[in-house]
Amino acid sequence: MRYYEFERTFELMAASSQIMSPARRRSPMPGAAGESRFDQRLGEILTHATEVFFEKGYEGASMRDLSRASGMSLSGLYYYFESKEKLLYLIQKHTFTTIVERLRERLTQASDPEQRIRLLILNHLEYFLANRKAMKVLSHEDDVLKNDLGAEIASLKREYYRICVNLLDDFKQAKGLQFSSRMAVLSLFGMMNWIYTWYKPRVDAHAQQMAREMGDIFLRGIGSRPKPHKKKPAVN
Repeated sequence: MRYYEFERTFELMAASSQIMSPARRRSPMPGAAGESRFDQRLGEILTHATEVFFEKGYEGASMRDLSRASGMSLSGLYYYFESKEKLLYLIQKHTFTTIVERLRERLTQASDPEQRIRLLILNHLEYFLANRKAMKVLSHEDDVLKNDLGAEIASLKREYYRICVNLLDDFKQAKGLQFSSRMAVLSLFGMMNWIYTWYKPRVDAHAQQMAREMGDIFLRGIGSRPKPHKKKPAVN
């Protein structure tokens, strides 16, 4: 059963308060302002599922663990989500869709190639510092999803990657630089994606300052490559 197929019935069940007891309710995943009751309920369940995968890992987590954490009956969880794979898929889809949508919106605010790269870094860090458990789950369970679910998430990742490569290509052209946009983008992801392993809110800077400093390091690095030399015309 796909996401859109169970949406209406899941919303009706949520409205009848059968899904989650008040004691178990928490804030939905970020970006839930103005969403339907269904979206808010789904967000709450995905938040609980993220916490379980964060603590136990995907392989170590069971549907019973997910049921207990969310307050949803085990039979109800199986009926609407079929498997823990479907929950992991929804977590990843929510994350990558949110990041890409927010980035596209931010990029409309700037035309300077360097500033657009800095917006990419800020957008990524802001989301993942606010959702560090989701960041760990995505990083550690990157290759779990298979078949159609995995293909859909891979497509979202490719879309995000292409946006980033295009930003680097624009910067490279504007500055007359020569470097591999692919290598630069993957190196930047390496800087950003493992922050959850060392970031400490009481010690390290907030997202805006970290994005500024990380942007300085990254842009100075790719900007230090020598510009391509133009061949001198042959002298007869």
